[in-house]
Amino acid sequence: MIKEIDVKRIEESVSRLCIDANKILPEDIVEHICSACKLETNTLGRDIMCDLVKNIDAAKELDIPVCQDTGMAVVFLEIGQDVHLVGGSLRDAVNRGVAKGYTDGLLRKSVVKDPLRRVNTDDNTPAVLHTEIVDGDKVKVTVAPKGFGSENMSKVAMLTPSAGYDGVVKAVVDIVKSAGSNPCPPMAVGVGIGGDFEQVAMLSKKALCRNTSVRNADPYYAELEEVLLKEINSLGIGPQGFGGNTTALAVNVEVAPTHIAGLPVAVNIGCHVTRHKSEVID
Repeated sequence: MIKEIDVKRIEESVSRLCIDANKILPEDIVEHICSACKLETNTLGRDIMCDLVKNIDAAKELDIPVCQDTGMAVVFLEIGQDVHLVGGSLRDAVNRGVAKGYTDGLLRKSVVKDPLRRVNTDDNTPAVLHTEIVDGDKVKVTVAPKGFGSENMSKVAMLTPSAGYDGVVKAVVDIVKSAGSNPCPPMAVGVGIGGDFEQVAMLSKKALCRNTSVRNADPYYAELEEVLLKEINSLGIGPQGFGGNTTALAVNVEVAPTHIAGLPVAVNIGCHVTRHKSEVID
């Protein structure tokens, strides 16, 4: 049975999520930061971690964003195949939601209309919009504001199959090492493996939207996540780049089938305020 959903509801959802995601960190990220505050062995690094906890608390108390870079709005829509969207253009509704959220929430508007002429759009639109048709009669909306201190450090490596497991580990660790303190560590690291050039980047972005306390469902890749986390934290970059054993809070890996001649790897780095929030419209 087909269910009608007015795009106005998606607009309202996007608006709410833009504000909430920028002000309230996911609980798993907060828990990782609080734990690292106790476990960090470097004195300066531990002090910085404790300052990050104070910043999170202050943002909540003052009802302000946890970071001044409130990011480019990345919106994921999982649309049930039994849904009929009515009421106008879906893309326009999403962008109206972003504009309203960033205006009403007094969030920094960081999007420029053209990459070279650099004129601000003044409402943080357009959003980066990804849609996926799924089973069911609901729409899941996820907003993931992405700051560019971390986004600029993200990379795609087109490896060949001969690189193998060790080559993937080396590629990921080298990308994080080259990022250094720029992404405001401790980081959340999203890793995509497989697919092709554009799919692997999408996998790494989606990986950052997974709860960082939940390991990959495949034990093989769950173990790889732990190996990568250990290797990254052995780099000694530490909180905000001042040294220590907490360079990353977690590593999430997502995979897809790929070509016999390829082994694409993408790393999408999130800062210590890796933000995302979801809700379901039914």
